[in-house]
Amino acid sequence: MKKSDVLIYDTTLRDGTQGYQISFSAEDKLRIARRLDDAGFHYIEGGWPGSNPRDMRFFRMAGEVELKHARLTAFGSTRKPGLSPDDCPNIRALLEANTPVVTIFGKSWDLHATEILGISPDENLSLIEDSIRHLKSKGKEVIYDAEHFFDGYKNNPQYALKTIQAALDAGADNTALCDTNGGTLTWELSEIFKDVASLIPPERLGIHAHDDCGLAVANSLSAVMLGAAMVQGTVNGYGERCGNADLISVIGNLDLKMGKRCLPESSVRRLTGLSRYVSDIANTPHVKSKPFVGSNAFAHKGGVHVSAISKNSAAYEHTDPELVGNRRRVIVSDLSGRSNIEHKARELGIDLGKDSGVSKKIVRDIKKMEDEGYQFDAADGSLSLLMKRAIGSLREPFSLESFRVIDEKTKDDSSHSQSMIKISVGGEYEITAAEGNGPVNALDNALRKALSKFYPRISEMNLVDFKVRILEGTDGTAAKVRVLLESRDDSEEWTTIGVSENIIEASWHALVDSMQYKLSKDNETDHVPEEKE
Repeated sequence: MKKSDVLIYDTTLRDGTQGYQISFSAEDKLRIARRLDDAGFHYIEGGWPGSNPRDMRFFRMAGEVELKHARLTAFGSTRKPGLSPDDCPNIRALLEANTPVVTIFGKSWDLHATEILGISPDENLSLIEDSIRHLKSKGKEVIYDAEHFFDGYKNNPQYALKTIQAALDAGADNTALCDTNGGTLTWELSEIFKDVASLIPPERLGIHAHDDCGLAVANSLSAVMLGAAMVQGTVNGYGERCGNADLISVIGNLDLKMGKRCLPESSVRRLTGLSRYVSDIANTPHVKSKPFVGSNAFAHKGGVHVSAISKNSAAYEHTDPELVGNRRRVIVSDLSGRSNIEHKARELGIDLGKDSGVSKKIVRDIKKMEDEGYQFDAADGSLSLLMKRAIGSLREPFSLESFRVIDEKTKDDSSHSQSMIKISVGGEYEITAAEGNGPVNALDNALRKALSKFYPRISEMNLVDFKVRILEGTDGTAAKVRVLLESRDDSEEWTTIGVSENIIEASWHALVDSMQYKLSKDNETDHVPEEKE
């Protein structure tokens, strides 16, 4: 490895799981570990063996998998006071995990030694030395996490440094300085790291930062600038309280901004996919505003901005989104100008022609509809239909004649929903009825049933998300609502929108747009039956 390389140490599977509502099964952990290994991460911390059956099962499963790039790591504490390493269950569990690397944490803040553990500062040094020597004697690579190092240094710098020296003297291969409480400001951390690096070779130092002040990424990058050879963190910044340093942002900045090689270029180009994959496994929404990889990271809404990036993307983008596997998005809203509309039309594959009046009309329509409560920045499906109607390229695949929704609830039974619908397609009428687990689901089922006779491919799509928002609450239950429907088929996802004072009617509009978008993109609307004479 070159001197400028930075080691990436991932603790998503251990520290990340301490985050609110973040939980992985052993199988989930193995899937993520494979993905991290494929990306070229150097260390993957799998968990704390002995703390729970799930982590021990993961280590057994992972032991049967040959990792191509990463070194699997087991995490735990130094030996317990009063026990030798041989007798300490923590140390035994670390060895039973059978990983090539072991990471142990110890106390670097004398307050934790005396008040939390209830031992003397000297005894704390013995815990560190004995544990590391024992693990090294078993042939392990050992990383020492100096817990609360920066708080400890601010309180008693001499003692904090003694704990680091004790770890290195005992044979630790690398020592990570931890901002465990996440409260160290960047200039404080830089000054402290500089002091430590003047006494200890920086290539044997790493950084482990928490985000309680929103500085975990900045603190990690500052440490690298001062020579830190390893950055610890989690994918998407998952972790306890406010989370850990987000390795996605760390890697993006190291590679694209600082010229520090940490992952292969091909892996950096897949950062967006990695971030979303872990988010999916964690069953948490992917944060749209996440730097580098969020769906809004390169989204442009203001007309002036869109006009500028059409000429030179550097005008309002700090880097090329494709370098991290993301893409540029133009958002259409009441702030839009012609440039937004024309750029968005190209993105959606719609030819507006050379008549500037068309895009001006679309702008006027959007501004009017957004004033009524529509929001097209989150509804590309409905926006596509609006544009196609404006240029006259959309044939309406069906017309509603009527629908009726009944929701029945008795004293002891759960509610029961039914829907009856009458539509016309090319002058031919179809009447169907269906049931559902709610009024919108019943309406969806009835409409699909009616349309399937004319458009069999409607069965390829399904609804994946349904969101309702009250637009202005002063009217209480009579307030206008906005419904967003997210739909999917085998090739893409799209979102449509409906607005009304009636939640069923708003849902109907969004539902119709969703199905019309599906038929339109499959060119099914080119085959709408002709009106009968």
